[in-house]
Amino acid sequence: MGKNLLEQLRQFTVVVADTGDIQAIETFTPRDSTTNPSLITAAAQMPRYQEIVDSTLLKAKDEAGENASIKDIVRLAFDRLAVAFGVKILQIIPGRVSTEVDARLSYDTEATIAKARYLIGEYAKAGIDKKRILIKIASTWEGIKAAEVLEQEGIHCNLTLLFGLHQAIACAEAKVTLISPFVGRILDWYKKSTGKEYASHEDPGVQSVTVIYNYYKRFGYKTEVMGASFRNIGEITELAGCDLLTISPQLLDQLRNTEEDLPRKLDPATVPQDIEKIAMDKATFDKMHAEDPMASEKLAEGIAGFTKALEVLEHLLEERLKVLDGQEHIKHGAEEIFHAYDLDGDGFITREEWAGTDVVFDALDRDHDGKITAAEMSAGLGAAFRLASVG
Repeated sequence: MGKNLLEQLRQFTVVVADTGDIQAIETFTPRDSTTNPSLITAAAQMPRYQEIVDSTLLKAKDEAGENASIKDIVRLAFDRLAVAFGVKILQIIPGRVSTEVDARLSYDTEATIAKARYLIGEYAKAGIDKKRILIKIASTWEGIKAAEVLEQEGIHCNLTLLFGLHQAIACAEAKVTLISPFVGRILDWYKKSTGKEYASHEDPGVQSVTVIYNYYKRFGYKTEVMGASFRNIGEITELAGCDLLTISPQLLDQLRNTEEDLPRKLDPATVPQDIEKIAMDKATFDKMHAEDPMASEKLAEGIAGFTKALEVLEHLLEERLKVLDGQEHIKHGAEEIFHAYDLDGDGFITREEWAGTDVVFDALDRDHDGKITAAEMSAGLGAAFRLASVG
């Protein structure tokens, strides 16, 4: 019996689980994993994680003091919750977990540095060495400069929402540990812009990651490339050989259940030698960013989406804290989330309206028509991590 695609992929690429669900991580045994507000929101709706949410909220309330507002308590609880899920994940995986800095700080270098130091301190209180943490920061110029300072302090960073070569070069020159170019979101933009469908080998997201990978290997940069935000397994197989790939449970399951030959596509030994090196400073970064409408639009959209996901989670935590305090009865969290994301009130959530983590959208979009209905949402955000039975 031959090897499946997942087994073959692991021969030359580190597989990372794009999920906050502990059971999914146990199923696929990735080396690394990640957390963010969308994933935590989904996990927080699952009964098996309610104790983590409730205990974190109550502890934050005690530490904040009697005069603290509910919003102050929730802000404290969110960071603690991200760390709590990160600690749980690190008990399972051998590698690192990525924990996200508040997206609202994406254009504030000093605030990003302060938040990252705080998160590392919270992990340290839980006995977790900072070597096992990647601080996830949006790939703005300000975010990259924050990461440069943090890396000098031994705090490793994962620069996310990366869509252009200029962002990748700036990250490499800042000696960032890892970048996460968003393959599927690049494809989304080009499909909408051109009206075309793309074969996997022509996929603009795949081509973007290939260019970045080759640039890094050609000039000896140590920054790792982790492809993210995949729409199908064809994008993944076309990037076989990339340093790391972060993949949703659903696509991991497809890879595991597919048996066919998987050739390596990205390889330091086959990198073209005629690549021109680009000197990067803020003026060059700004110029290249302005000249790349896809990168400009998707970065701004991504920050807005991550911000919205955080605000939705904060609202849900506020409501849960009121329940724990006996002030309110339990509300239907999925219904509230649906209305928060259905911006035009047409009864559907499109990918553009969602704008948060792709893995959660894809899991909730059960008929794969590019829209989440109220019925699909009412199945519960826990469905975002429901997997096929292990065979």
